[in-house]
Amino acid sequence: MKISIGSDHAGYNYKEKIKKHLIEKGYEVIDHGTNSTESVDYPDFIRPTAQDVADNISEKAIGVCGSGVGVSIVANKVKGVRAALVFNEEMAKLSVEHNNANFLALGEKFVKEENLFRIIDTWLSSHFEGGRHQRRVEKIELTASPDIKG
Repeated sequence: MKISIGSDHAGYNYKEKIKKHLIEKGYEVIDHGTNSTESVDYPDFIRPTAQDVADNISEKAIGVCGSGVGVSIVANKVKGVRAALVFNEEMAKLSVEHNNANFLALGEKFVKEENLFRIIDTWLSSHFEGGRHQRRVEKIELTASPDIKG
């Protein structure tokens, strides 16, 4: 599975740890940066990360900033992306099972490092339940913004 990843400066440290973890687990990772803790604007890195999912370049994506809020807002502007801001394993599981989330938004300031990989592994191993949730996901797609090309 191919996973795209991106962050701003406030999420850079987690992005690097996540990238290493994913590669060790056998995933192919597309890294859209940033590449340091020098201040940057998160949309410049998150939009192309999310666009990879919309364009079927990657199956899923992960974005990290300080709170996760900015990442989730930007990612959810891209048609076909369902970004979930997650703080624990249960949220990670439900975001996929109920919402078919294909973009995981994380906040480096709010997710404890000892929980980071469990959240990611739970998210990646969860499966969409369909059924009544399918109808809801279809309604989300009807309200999505037009494609945003970076």
